[in-house]
Amino acid sequence: MNTKTHKFVSYYRPYLGQFITVLVAAGLAAGISLVFPLLIRYITQTVLEEELSTALPLIWRTAALMLVLAAFEAVAKSYFDYRGHVIGAMMERDMRNELFAHYQRLSHRFFDGQRTGQLMSRITYDLLMLAELFHHGPEDIAVYAVRFVGAFVILIGIDAPLTLAVFALLPVMTLFTAYYTKKMRVAMRRSFERIADVNAQVEDTVSGIRTVKSFANEPVETQRFHVENERFFESRKTIYRVESICYQGVEAFVRLITIIAVVYGGIRIVGAALELPDLIAYLLYIGFLVEPVQKLVHITGQYQEGLAGFDRFLEILELAPDIDDAPDAIELDNVRGHVRFAHVGFRYGDDSVPILQDVSLDVPAGEYIALVGASGVGKTTICSLIPRFYDVTEGQILLDGVDIRHVRLDSLRRQIGIVQQEVYMFAGTVLENIRYGRPKATRDEIMAAAIKADAHAFIMRLPQQYDTDIGQRGVMLSSGQKQRLSIARVFLKDPAVLIFDEATSALDYESEKVIQGALEEIAKGRTTFVIAHRLSTIRNAQRIVVMAEGGIAEQGTHEELLATNGSYAYLYNMQ
Repeated sequence: MNTKTHKFVSYYRPYLGQFITVLVAAGLAAGISLVFPLLIRYITQTVLEEELSTALPLIWRTAALMLVLAAFEAVAKSYFDYRGHVIGAMMERDMRNELFAHYQRLSHRFFDGQRTGQLMSRITYDLLMLAELFHHGPEDIAVYAVRFVGAFVILIGIDAPLTLAVFALLPVMTLFTAYYTKKMRVAMRRSFERIADVNAQVEDTVSGIRTVKSFANEPVETQRFHVENERFFESRKTIYRVESICYQGVEAFVRLITIIAVVYGGIRIVGAALELPDLIAYLLYIGFLVEPVQKLVHITGQYQEGLAGFDRFLEILELAPDIDDAPDAIELDNVRGHVRFAHVGFRYGDDSVPILQDVSLDVPAGEYIALVGASGVGKTTICSLIPRFYDVTEGQILLDGVDIRHVRLDSLRRQIGIVQQEVYMFAGTVLENIRYGRPKATRDEIMAAAIKADAHAFIMRLPQQYDTDIGQRGVMLSSGQKQRLSIARVFLKDPAVLIFDEATSALDYESEKVIQGALEEIAKGRTTFVIAHRLSTIRNAQRIVVMAEGGIAEQGTHEELLATNGSYAYLYNMQ
């Protein structure tokens, strides 16, 4: 059993007992269905050829038996249909949970190269198709295997030469179907990729709908969507063309088999080698013999859709996180916040230019430092390395003397609070968004954090105050209000290290002054890194670090740096 098959089968294990009962029920229903043609043959060949006066009671008894069997068949079918679908849905749920959890483990580097709609398609549409395969695949195999084998044995018993004549066409029919299933798999794979592109286009346009409308670019977005939708349509056309050829080809084989059975069976009746009731039963069983191959077209389409989804599912699961816990990773306790960069180098890819080279920086616990410099010199990169959004390519970063690569990720990130320029608010209430800083916080603790962040006053003016729904991405709030909520989150988290990444640059002057006060309040007693383009906002920093291409150009207090008349003085005077 190869790795892919082993992984596929592993999702059945938690539900093995239920799954076996489904297969038993499917096999039982298939076995019962084989009995009906035999009973019809019994009536036409045995009962009706005897004395007609005694035939009627036999017919009624046979009819009663058929009704009982029909009832058992209906119960068995109802059970395996319902329970099979439930098992498939449970397995789909498990896989979706596994994939979502894996998404959470993947690093920033992975998401930098992905479109949200593509990732959504893998966790929704792909797995929905896969659930159908989980349910119908083994169940159909059980049903059609029982019918095929049972029908073949019975037909051999009725007339072996006729059965062999009919059976001679089945291998050809199977090879024909197998040839087109390979083509179908390629087409299915392409279709999955195309619908993912459609989802990505929708997500991109809806997320940026305000920008779209502000530029009156609805026709542009409509055209882009039309292109992606047309590509998806063309991929579906390919699937339908292959399906049509395969299905109609199999139908033609079925017709040919039926013709052979009727003609050859008629010849054998004329030659007294076969009786008419036997031919009638034979024709009824022909359906059981060819149905598995006939249904193979539908099963194959379902199988290929599911398998294409499973391939895409495994593609993500097989991606190892760039950033993960080391085997000897430890939990940090009583963190003071002493951060030290020791000869740190970093590049975003093996082929990319270095962003940082031999950067050494010692930040004692509780110090408030500012990082300034032109865009692209590595200010945000430095701050992204501290919580290990990316790992250094050279040197090391230490927190309280411990290399952060030897600290558990969750432990490390609990000690770091980040306030960014672009604040992300989740759909939900004000209370839920602040509580994101500490999920088990009480309402009183949340309100206390909001007061410290200077957010309580505006929250109390909202329609439902802390229970006000702020809409998708916090659309009901202003930029300043969202920023204050993000600061309240960090107050609630109570980290030892703070990172302010252009936290006020998108705000108006009045909002900036309010936010600046909240930021200074939360920074008291914590190691704080501030990235700022507006130099007026960091004049009070204990130390200002000026970044240049590759590393640190100069550092000191505001007054010291102005006195040296270097890079900082140039930037300050220019502003």
